[in-house]
Amino acid sequence: MAMLILKYAVSALLIVGVSEIAKNSEKLGAFIGALPLVTIIILCWVYIETKDTHKVAEYSKYTFWYVLPTLPSMLIFAWMVNKEFNVALSGFLSIASVLLFLWILSLFSVKFGVKLF
Repeated sequence: MAMLILKYAVSALLIVGVSEIAKNSEKLGAFIGALPLVTIIILCWVYIETKDTHKVAEYSKYTFWYVLPTLPSMLIFAWMVNKEFNVALSGFLSIASVLLFLWILSLFSVKFGVKLF
């Protein structure tokens, strides 16, 4: 139970910290938010709780593949908001674009021996 509380506390502090920084500096907030801090923390927690290095390595590998289709969605979101689309609609369509790009990537990743679905 203590580990679960620690996970919630660290996660909340990280998200709140980055959002507070982003209010003052979009570039610094985006840089910190783009760092794989959450992934590193998750890798540590999975290892601490399971001691399974194979599981940690697989998580890391799949994180790489799942990050790729999210990158264009950030540009789509920014473009839509700059064109004065509703923020909620922009968010919804950028999430939809992640699913589209993920499907396309899943077709491509098989050539590398990676099955995403």
